[in-house]
Parts: sequence; structure tokens; C-alpha cells
Amino acid sequence: MGLLTYSPGRTRVKICGLKIAADIDSAVSAGVDAVGFVFYPPSVRAVSPNIAAQLISRLPAGVDAVGLVVNASDEEFAAIRAVASITLWQFHGDETPERCAQLAAGEPWMKAARVGAGFAFDDFSLQYGDANAFLLDALVEGYGGGGVPFDWQGIPQTWVSENAPRVVLSGGLNTHNVGEAIARLHPCAVDVSSGVESSRGVKDPALMIQFIEAVRAADAKTSSQ
Repeated sequence: MGLLTYSPGRTRVKICGLKIAADIDSAVSAGVDAVGFVFYPPSVRAVSPNIAAQLISRLPAGVDAVGLVVNASDEEFAAIRAVASITLWQFHGDETPERCAQLAAGEPWMKAARVGAGFAFDDFSLQYGDANAFLLDALVEGYGGGGVPFDWQGIPQTWVSENAPRVVLSGGLNTHNVGEAIARLHPCAVDVSSGVESSRGVKDPALMIQFIEAVRAADAKTSSQ
């Protein structure tokens, strides 16, 4: 079905920062909708295009391979595209809407928003109106949310209602808080990385299962209300 297939009552799940075959197999077995590959060398979760290509080959049809890039050059982007069958691009840097569209070249893409106090949601969604999705992450130093949640109450309810089919919620999600996030925001999808790790950059199969179970429990509770 893929990450951005919006179905009220069925929140999609993306697990990001996978680096080894065992993690891919565990995520797929747990019922993930998308896995994210980090093409940002400073990250502890970064992989090379060739490693990503090998990992993507293990994915069944219907599970998205998301390529996370941060201010990538034309050459860096071309090197990824040449070998890795990415089905959805995630622009996590300072890319302009024009730059995102240029690099994606007609393929699906989403833009990460670094949400802090006073973040202008309407301006962001208007500026990146051509994006297939908006990924909401926490504003921290550097790029990526750092496993830190942001204040979900600061998201205008009208904005959420209008954009829910395109909202991918990230930023410090884990087994314990994802249910509250889903109940409050009803996003199309949730995105987790450090929340399913036993140590920095090391994914935990049990935590992946528990996270997806928590999402499904939240969906069931929402549907029954």
C-alpha cells in the first residue's frame, strides 16, 4: 500500500535509519509500510547507495523505500538514484520547493518541517504545496529531530484537519507516546527511528514490533470512538 496511502483508521508506519538486512527483515515482519535510508554521511544511521540498494532488494512490493537526503548535490543525488530503487524522497535540509521538485524529477517526495515555537504551518504548506507529504519533526541543532518530541498542541487543529492525508508525524515518537499522537492528530503516517533503538543507531526488533502494535492499538481505539 505504501506510506502515503491515506486510510482513516489505519495509520501508516515508517521506520527510518535501517542499516542491516536483519533490521529490514524485522521491520517487514512487524508490518511496516515504509523504511527510510539515510544518505547523510554525518549521521550514525547513514548508508551508502550500494548498501541501500542491497537492503531495498529485500523489501516486498508495497513497502516504500524512502531516501532521506540533506542538501544533497546533483552528483550525490545522481549516485543514489543510479543504484537504489527509491520510491519516495525525503528532503530534510534547507531545500527550496524548486530544488525538491528538480531533484525528485516527477517522483513522489516529502519535505521535512523543523517545528519550533511559532512555526508558520500555513506558510510552510503553501510554500511546499507540490509535496506529496509534510513530515513534521522537532527543531533541534543540526538536521533531524534528534529523537526529541515537539509540542503537538502547537499544531493548529484547522491545519491538521486540512492536511491530515499528507501529514507524516515524526520527532521523538516511541511505544509510549505514539498512541496519544495518533489520537490527537490522526496523521496519515508516523515515522520512528531512535524510538525503536536499543542504543544509538542500533535497531531493536522487539521495539519495532511493540511500536507497530501500539499504532494498531491506537487505530482500533480511534475507530471505536
